[in-house]
Amino acid sequence: MKKTVAIVCGGDSAEHDVSMRSAEGIASFIDPARYITYKVEIHAGKWEALLPDGNRSKVNKDDFSFEADGKKVRPDFAYITIHGAPGENGLLQGYFDLIGMPYSTCGVLVEAMTYDKFVLNNYMRAFGVSVADSLLVKIGHDKEVTDEEIVSRIGLPCFVKPCRGGSSFGTTKVKTIEALRPAIDLALKEGEDVMVEAFMGGTELTCGCYKTKQKSVVFPITEVVSKNEFFDYAAKYNNESDEITPARISDRLAERVSKLTSMLYDLLGCHGIIRIDYIITAGDKINLLEINTTPGMTKTSFIPQQVRAAGLDIKDVMTDIIEDRLCSIHNS
Repeated sequence: MKKTVAIVCGGDSAEHDVSMRSAEGIASFIDPARYITYKVEIHAGKWEALLPDGNRSKVNKDDFSFEADGKKVRPDFAYITIHGAPGENGLLQGYFDLIGMPYSTCGVLVEAMTYDKFVLNNYMRAFGVSVADSLLVKIGHDKEVTDEEIVSRIGLPCFVKPCRGGSSFGTTKVKTIEALRPAIDLALKEGEDVMVEAFMGGTELTCGCYKTKQKSVVFPITEVVSKNEFFDYAAKYNNESDEITPARISDRLAERVSKLTSMLYDLLGCHGIIRIDYIITAGDKINLLEINTTPGMTKTSFIPQQVRAAGLDIKDVMTDIIEDRLCSIHNS
């Protein structure tokens, strides 16, 4: 019998609509010969299954079940594609752990850690991974550090971004000291903590990876060339960037980036597909930018591009991820 997969999407962040587009992509990627899929939208306290007839069915949070065609449906697996809260910060993972439902992403701790850029950078630094220098500005304490002190420590230009969430909203590239405080105020509208991060000039790369008990797959690397100041929302979603797969880098550098991606996957104890963003600075130095544990999955997103470049069928990749976690639950 076919297993039922809930594609959990939406969320409460500014990237809600992007998540819904990722859900459409994932629904098209999952093998219909093996699985029945339903999209489940979580937004503003409502959990609803989107039924094929256009109606919505309220999800019972006791067991993540809902009614379809007059029958109770309890999915066998949750594919989480929420960008931001509550799917990328560990909250939803904790819920699925409590009810015993396998899911596609990393666990609670890894999700929470990778969601907070400042925490992740400092954790990675402890393992010798190169990251940009940064400092933390907390809401309610943002006036305790002066603009001059920040610039003296971090330098200009710099990036000001919310610590938690994606980099598409509330992020500013600051070039002058006069622009620093407005950038901090903007970022504080997106969250309680703000990271001021030193600028690193170089080549931006991103590399996807997934592993199961049987295989380890690192996808071809993508080079990202933004037409804007940085890889912002417009660059990501309005075709204001060039995305080149495989990246125009040496074989040696590509091998180093791939090995680091695989190592970080294991170091954190990741599950499912992740995507790691890097900046390559002078001397081919690899610097970590961030780790995406629920990367975009529209047809034009990085991961589908990299899967195609690897000569793989994305339906097989989805099946690998689903079956690996289903077997883990059944064998535990």
